This record gives sequence, C-alpha cells and structure tokens, in this order.
Amino acid sequence: MAFSKAQTQAIMHKDGPMMVLAGPGSGKTTVITHRVQYLTKEYGIDPGDILVITFTRAAAEEMRERYEALIGGGSRVTFGTFHSIFFRILKLAYRYTADNIVREEQQMQFVRELAQAGGLEPEDENEFAASILSEISSVKGERIALEHYYSKNCPDAVFRQLYAGYEEKMRRAGLIDFDDMMVLCLELFTERKDILSAWQRRYRYILIDEFQDINRLQYEIVRMLAKPEDNLFIVGDDDQSIYRFRGAKPEIMLGFERDYPGAGRILLDVNYRSTEEIVAPALRLIGENQKRFSKTIHTTGRHGKNVITKLWQDPGEENLAIAREIQLYLQSGVRPGDIAVLYRTNAGPRFLMEKLMEYNLPFRTRDTVPNLYEHWISRNILTYIRIAMGSRAREDILQVINRPKRYISRDAMPDETVSFEKMKAFYAEKDWIAERIESLEGDLRAIARMSPLAAVNYIRQGMGYDEYLIEYAAFRRMRPEELLETADELKESAAGFKTFDEWFAHIEAYKEELLRQAAQRRTETDAITLATMHSAKGLEFPIVYILDANEGITPHSRAMLDEDMEEERRLFYVAMTRAKTRLHVYAVRERYHKKAEVSRFVWEYLGRDGDSR
Repeated sequence: MAFSKAQTQAIMHKDGPMMVLAGPGSGKTTVITHRVQYLTKEYGIDPGDILVITFTRAAAEEMRERYEALIGGGSRVTFGTFHSIFFRILKLAYRYTADNIVREEQQMQFVRELAQAGGLEPEDENEFAASILSEISSVKGERIALEHYYSKNCPDAVFRQLYAGYEEKMRRAGLIDFDDMMVLCLELFTERKDILSAWQRRYRYILIDEFQDINRLQYEIVRMLAKPEDNLFIVGDDDQSIYRFRGAKPEIMLGFERDYPGAGRILLDVNYRSTEEIVAPALRLIGENQKRFSKTIHTTGRHGKNVITKLWQDPGEENLAIAREIQLYLQSGVRPGDIAVLYRTNAGPRFLMEKLMEYNLPFRTRDTVPNLYEHWISRNILTYIRIAMGSRAREDILQVINRPKRYISRDAMPDETVSFEKMKAFYAEKDWIAERIESLEGDLRAIARMSPLAAVNYIRQGMGYDEYLIEYAAFRRMRPEELLETADELKESAAGFKTFDEWFAHIEAYKEELLRQAAQRRTETDAITLATMHSAKGLEFPIVYILDANEGITPHSRAMLDEDMEEERRLFYVAMTRAKTRLHVYAVRERYHKKAEVSRFVWEYLGRDGDSR
C-alpha cells in the first residue's frame, strides 16, 4: 500500500509525544493501524504494551478488525473506549461490576422523579431530563465547582437541587455513571501511586483517535497514564471539534504542544475523499475561524462540479426540489445509499420526510426524528381542538386547562368526564375563576366553527397560548422562538386542510406511515441517509444535500458567543466535507411567512460578503 510522505512519517514515529493533524478523508485510521503494526514488527514493541483509545465502541471494533486483517490474525493490542478502559481500571481496584453502571433510563427516571418532587412540571419531560443530565455530565467532566455553574436549562437553584438529588439517588443505589468512572479513576491515580505506576508499565504506548473530542478530565487521566515516557500519539482535527456540549474543546488539542514542548507535529495534508471544488470552499469557510491550526490541504487532483448553492422561496419549495432531484439521480443510476441529506437539528427533516414518502423514495434516519404532531406544543393545541369538537375527557381537560394559567385545580374535576357546569359550581365563591371558565367555553364554541388554520391562530393569539410559551421559555432559559417555531410548523400543516376531520385523518395516516417506513428501513439496505450534521461525522457519500442553510438554523440561534459561532462553523465544515463529488447547499427566503436570512457560512465558502449580494 502506497503512503504519502506525511503518512509515512506518522507511521514510523516511535518514541515521545506526537500530534497528527488529520483532516477529512486523510486516511487517519490507516495511519493508526499501520503505526501499531510498525511498532510491533519493526521496533519490536510488545503488543500488550500498546493501548489504542477511541470514543465509540463501533470505532474501537472497526480499528481492531482493520488491524487484525492487516496482521492476519488476533492480537494482544488493547483497543477500547475511554469508558471501557477506565472501567477496567476501576473494576480491578474496587471490584466494580457491570451492575454498578447506571443505565440511561435509570438516570432519566431519577431526574423525572426529582423534578416531580420539586414541584416542577416541565412540558417536555424527557427533553428536560436529558438536558439536565447533559449539564450534570458537563459539571463533572469539566470539574466545575457547582456554586460557579450557571444552568442553561432552568434556574440555578433548581439545577443545584436536581444535581444534589441525583448524586444522592446514585449513591444510595450503589451506581456510577460514565463521568463518575473518570472522576474515580483520577482520584485513584492521584491517591495510589503504586496502582498508577502499574498501569503506566502496562501501557507504554498510547494512541488516541479523534483527539479533538477529548474533555479536560479524560485528558488529565491520559497524561498521568502516559508518564514517565510520554509515548502519546494523538490523531485528530481541531477543525472537526463539534462536541463542546459534551465538554470537548479544541483548546485542549491547540494546547498540546504547550503541554509537551518537545512534541512532533505532522499534518496529513491530502484529502482522498472530496474533489477540489468541494475542498477549496470548505477551507475558505473554516479559515474564518480564529482558534485553529492553519492548514494547507490538497486533493488527489480529482475535479467535479462546483458546490450547487440554491435559494428557494420557502421550505415547501425546497423539500419538493430535493425530492424531485433525488428522483432524477436515482433514474440516472445513482444508488439511494450514495445520497445523504444533512441538517442542523433532528427536527430539520420533518416536512422533507413527508415529501420523500409521497415520492416513494427509500430513506433511513440516523437520529430519532420527532413526529411534529406528538410534540407537546402540538399535543396541547390539538387537544384544545378535540375539546372544542366535544371531548370532555378529564385527561384532555387537565392537559390544557392551565395553559395559559387559569388557576383551576384538579380538585374541580373529580370525574373521568368533566362538566364545565360542575367546575363553575366548584368556584361559586370565586367569581373571577368562574368567569375564566365561561370565557374558555366561549372560546371553545368559537373554535368549533373555524377552519384548522383559523383555530390554531385563535388558540395561539386569542387565547394567549403564545404568551404561555414565552413564559415557559423563560423558565427553561430558551429563546421563545425555539418554541414558537414548532407552533408555526403546526400552523403550516393546518393550512393545507379545510376541516378538522381531514387534518386529523392526515395526522393519523402520517403516524402510520412513519411506523411503516421505520419497519421497512430495518430491512432496507439501500436507502437515502437523513442525518444531523453531528451524527454524519465520520461518514462519506458521493452526493450530499445540506438543508436550510439559514441564520438561526445554522448557525443555530443559541450560538451567541464567539466560541459558539466557531463551533457552528466547524459543524458546517464537517457537513460540507462529507461529500465526495456533489454538494448541494440549499437555503430559503422565508420560513413560516417570516423573512429568513441566508447563513453567513454560505457567503463565507463562496468568498463573498453577505451584504454585497
């Protein structure tokens, strides 16, 4: 196998710290596996002394398989994730077993129980629990003092209460999470130098893949483990550091040469994946970032079409165009599996999926795409409509009676079928609440006579539901637009139907079609890939579409600080560099009848100022 000069240098490196900057499609896995082979075969290093660390089990398994195929059999080289390596250390020191590792559903349940005990009623219960767990992980992984941490999801006092309650539940159950593994490992190595020394002798050569994804705690442990010889071989790309929300920061990689003044640096400067017409604009884009290693990346000389950048009127026109273009690609002989559509968040492809279903185009999603009609905002609005159509089920009334706040107690609804007359009688001595109930009855009578679109508008504006969303966003420390846009999506759907029965029939059919498609995708081997930009990392496709390249989407509306914007730019760079031969980047002029700005990233890769368009 022929290697480039840079690849050869990296493969032949023996002792001391080395940083390998590996851009997209530069053959980093090849370099890692061949370097391990070179260490054992040419330098006579005992395979048992070598540790290769990855971030996912799949990556570790792939690395092991490729290495064993290379040497023609099994090996004593250790391939594993940070968590698996750290747990192995703890298992020997403290006799932990797999039963001591908390399951994700247990973690979620702990937070849900704590929220309920604290009188919190988050609308998006599972999303709230997942967000709180992510923050708990950040506090542990970045070793932040709790009193100095400011929550992104709820008031600080609430977060501290949830954090303390979570830790107490974990302790009582005798459980540890992945972050605890790292904290315990660091404490063990700090307090027991004899144990640290034994593991240092065990792993004299350490190689780390995707080093840009490392967090502070993992780095501290690895630095301890690598001493005293510091045979630390790190491979990564600071331009592809996209997991800041997990504690990964490019600053760790950027500071590697400061931590190891004698470290070597090799740039794998050839992109074997993409054409020049894709690589050049992607480099123009990422060159706008300030905190990065400057790089000159070459291609193998392959040429193709320029990036196809198009501006559509609205998402409906954009999604229709994508479906039709993919249909033409397939008719020309392109396999569905050669095409990917990438987007910023997992809600991005909801309407595109409806269009792909309509055109009978096979697709699979790498992430769970939430059904719009099952979002809590949609459920609230649709429940109002069901009540207007005659439902008096207690569970329906309870869902919306205080959204917005009407100060009506559950005690006023003791029966499974609710009577508004009995409810008013319950509040006979509180005229102001009885008047609110009467006002609600009047609103429901009005909704019953409306079209779906008019009803959604009336619930949001006339009944104050949008104001409720704005208040809830303040509690969750979200931008109100993030919630209002979901309501806008529902409104857009409602506009296509004249009656509630037609609209509800569509919603039910869509749900059934999603289930059918999901079952089909489990057996479908050749399908279009729909993926978030995050989950597309590490993948490649001949043809890639980037959906909704608009301000507020990519970059995301939550990106307020310079470091957030640089991360968003890296994410767009990752998306662009998934493409091998064709890259389509699409934006819209308006979303839900509101003007939309083309993403700054589009103007950056085009090499133009957005103001001069």
